Amino acid sequence: MDDKRLTIKELTDEMHELVKAKGWYEKDSKRPQTPRNLAVSLSIEAAEILEHFQFGDEIKDKDELGSELADVTLYLLQLASVSEIDLEDAVLKKIEKNKTREWDKDN
Repeated sequence: MDDKRLTIKELTDEMHELVKAKGWYEKDSKRPQTPRNLAVSLSIEAAEILEHFQFGDEIKDKDELGSELADVTLYLLQLASVSEIDLEDAVLKKIEKNKTREWDKDN
């Protein structure tokens, strides 16, 4: 892989190649790639991001934080893919919906 920027689809394809190479899509895999298992893994990795801010607001190790963000991204891409969700479309729809929402408004 070179240094070019990849689309969400291309990143997803790269992620699938890794998972296939590790044998995690095989029926007898010790790491079944089900939507539930991927959602659990995504949540665990997201919690690991919090460790970087456990005792302060400063980012102490950007490379480590970047690695955790990458883990979250990979699980998110895979969860969307195995759930047959077009993540790019879902993100764009959510952005449009959020444009009409109001936050911090007194009710």
